[in-house]
Amino acid sequence: MALLIFDCDGVLVDSERLSHQVLVDMLAERGVAIEFDEAVHRFIGLSIAGGIGQLRDLLGGHVPEGFLPEMGRRTKAAFQAGLTTVPGIEAVLDALIHPFCVASNGNHSKVNFTLGHTGLAPRFAGRIFTADDVPRPKPAPDLFLHAATTLGVAPEHTTVVEDTPTGITAAKAAGMRAIGYAAMTPAARLQAAGADLVLHHMADLHALLQAEGAAR
Repeated sequence: MALLIFDCDGVLVDSERLSHQVLVDMLAERGVAIEFDEAVHRFIGLSIAGGIGQLRDLLGGHVPEGFLPEMGRRTKAAFQAGLTTVPGIEAVLDALIHPFCVASNGNHSKVNFTLGHTGLAPRFAGRIFTADDVPRPKPAPDLFLHAATTLGVAPEHTTVVEDTPTGITAAKAAGMRAIGYAAMTPAARLQAAGADLVLHHMADLHALLQAEGAAR
């Protein structure tokens, strides 16, 4: 392995629970009852465009005017009040001796905010890639291939850490090794998407990288 690519939401920052709860609350306010677990199943890992498609299905064919800006404001407020790093990720990053970067289906504004708010931004300076940078977001391989090409590493020497089937699919389509992080997505879904292995704790990733010589 010569490069390690991290997804952002749910892998670096513990944002998925907060953002999905905002979504569940806003749908409920508009008469659409959806369980938290169903929201996660429908939306986790999607690009903005993919999420809008799911919202249309739930909201009768169209997204009400003002819904997305309100969701953005409420999500940002939830992040400001309670966003933290994923437990154990700092130890993983501290130990890495190989290059690493972040590649997210979010946009630069969101990723810069979440990494900045949690103090991770300096670790990824100049190595932040988002769906803004490519024609097709995950599950297409474009974003991961763009990141690896920019950093001068071949796909076959790249490992991706992802917590969603969307990201796992993208990594495998790019010809990269995919490690599934089963925090909110069941391990079986990550395996079905093609994950080469699935871990449940960042301590497991730390141990794996040490065993492979990617960490001190």
